[in-house]
Amino acid sequence: MKKNAFIYCRVSTTKDTQESSLERQEEELMKFAFQQSYKVDGIFTDQHSGYEMDRDGLLEMLNSIKTEKVEAVFIQDETRLGRGHARIALLHVMKKYDVKVYTLSDQGPIALNDMDDMVLEILAIVEEYQRKIHNAKIKRGMKRAVDNGYKPERNLKGKGNPDGRERLDLPIDQIVNLKSSGLTFSEIAVTLQGFGYQASKATVHRRFKEYERLMKD
Repeated sequence: MKKNAFIYCRVSTTKDTQESSLERQEEELMKFAFQQSYKVDGIFTDQHSGYEMDRDGLLEMLNSIKTEKVEAVFIQDETRLGRGHARIALLHVMKKYDVKVYTLSDQGPIALNDMDDMVLEILAIVEEYQRKIHNAKIKRGMKRAVDNGYKPERNLKGKGNPDGRERLDLPIDQIVNLKSSGLTFSEIAVTLQGFGYQASKATVHRRFKEYERLMKD
């Protein structure tokens, strides 16, 4: 079974002469992806500077990477993804979501130098510690609030406070399935929102923890 992939093509200007370059990139990358045994599920293009992140095609692709099961992105060369700091930032995002980057110029996975590898490793470590610090702050804040008499269950109707918020109806079976598939709580929330549920990352996380507690009882 072929794995899923996206193609990303970019030129730096909106001149008419660049249109043929985009078409050529797309054609060559389609063949390249096929040779690497990937099935192309989406093609994204931009006529924009590689130093900037505010690119419609790029942002649409990143959103799709977060919500869909894609295993690789094919580009003509590393500069098509981005230049300068934008390039490193995007490589970090790809690594975070376990998406391989293939370049036509490398005829395979992107060839990173030692400095790139070191910077990406540092970024991953920093992000992980930022996440731990953030979670620790939330945990400490909630503990302090509970110690001071706050009762979170009273914030919901049917849980001790008739004037509280309605408890959102969310499909716990889907939350569990998506979590077991490796999605983060943020990604699960986005997925449920796509189906019309008013789900936040915090609510999804809370429901999943409730489910875990019930399974232990």
